Amino acid sequence: MGEANNYANLLLCLKRYAEAKSLLRKTIPMARRSLGESNDDLLRTRGIYANALLNDPGATLDDLREAVKTLEEMAPIARRVLGSAHPTVRSTEMGLRIARDTLRTRESTQALG
Repeated sequence: MGEANNYANLLLCLKRYAEAKSLLRKTIPMARRSLGESNDDLLRTRGIYANALLNDPGATLDDLREAVKTLEEMAPIARRVLGSAHPTVRSTEMGLRIARDTLRTRESTQALG
């Protein structure tokens, strides 16, 4: 799991968003089945996936909605499993605020245009 996270993070640094998303879309269901929804590695993987969706310059509204949904689903799990002071929880909550703001801005921009 750690190797997939490291590789996905590297792909994001290289701005290879499509490859990172593809890798994580395959990895997340397998990790969910084998590790369980509350696993901290899976939580990190889902956070990386949300970042890939959010930071892709070609992200669609559906991508942004998926990023928000992913972060909304994982935030309470992360808080319960890791505690509210954990860095993963804090970055998830910050990512969720950013994702919601980004989605709201894009939706209103498209509504005006």
